[in-house]
Parts: sequence; C-alpha cells; structure tokens
Amino acid sequence: MVFTVIDIETTGLSKHYHKITEIAAAKVRNNKITKTYHTLVNPKVKIPSFITRLTGIDNEMVKEAPTINKALPSFVEFLGEDVFVAHNATFDFGFIEHNLKVHNSYRLDNSRLCTRKLANRLFPELSRKRLSDLCEFMNINNSDEHRALSDVKATAKIFANMLKLMKNRGIYTIEDILKFEKSNIRRNF
Repeated sequence: MVFTVIDIETTGLSKHYHKITEIAAAKVRNNKITKTYHTLVNPKVKIPSFITRLTGIDNEMVKEAPTINKALPSFVEFLGEDVFVAHNATFDFGFIEHNLKVHNSYRLDNSRLCTRKLANRLFPELSRKRLSDLCEFMNINNSDEHRALSDVKATAKIFANMLKLMKNRGIYTIEDILKFEKSNIRRNF
C-alpha cells in the first residue's frame, strides 16, 4: 500500500483567513517511512502568541522560510499521486487545496483518508479521538507534539496499526478503506 502522511501547522483554524506555517509529509511503503518532506512557511503575518505557545513556531523561525506559493510546488511533487493521509484530513487537505487554488491555480486529485474518522469506526470506546489520545491509546511516543514532522511520524504509526486492524476485518484495498471510512458508524458495530 502506497500513501503519504501529511500534517500542517497554521496561524488559526480558517483556511480563508489564516496561514500555513509548517508542512511535513512522510512517504510510507510497506508500513515503513521511506522519505520525508518538511518546510517551515513564512505566513507573511504575525504568528499569534497562543499558536507559538502551542507549536513552538515563532516569527523569527519563519522569517527566512519560503512563502506558501514557493513551498507548495515541492510539496505537490513530493505527494505525487499517493493517497493523502492525515489526522483530521479535512483540515489539512482543505488548507492545502485552498492555498493551491489561490496561489498556484492547481487542484489536488489525490484520494484522502482521515485517521480521526477511521478511529471513530475502529475505536468507538474512546471518548476522544485527538492525535494525542490515539498516541496514548496505542502507546506511541510523539515527542514534539504540534510540530508537523513529529505529528506525521506519530500519525504514520497510528495508521499502520489501523491497517492491521482493518486487515483483520477483511478490509485490504484503498477502495475498501475509503468505503469503510465513509460507512455508517453504527452499522460497523
């Protein structure tokens, strides 16, 4: 199975008003990370102090980083045609796709999978499905939480565990996983 795990950090929650400050990705082949991509991004706006407290990313760190229109082409090349996997994929995919439309007149056609949505189906007993909750549940160390590359590596491990669980249910292909992700949660149990 061929996929790329992605995570971004931003100045806020709205893809229309806030900016990307960091992009990371990891190509995963046969449940092993084979290659990584990482860049800080200069958002060209002041990073709010609460974001700096959460991520550790400050204005000084991104001062010399590429702007989003310069960072996206190398990211898109890295992603290629792989399945886009992220924890809360709607957020990451939405920010990247919005910025691609605005700055690069490009649209992602990649299939996408969300480990949070899969967690809703695979772990209904967990009251919360944040990345940190799944790391704790699966005993995965995320040493630099809220930094994109560390979150990518943790998400890749979580997804590898999920793939094993889905395989036990007869869910093998990307098409099967996409269907399972979108299936009715109640019907699964």
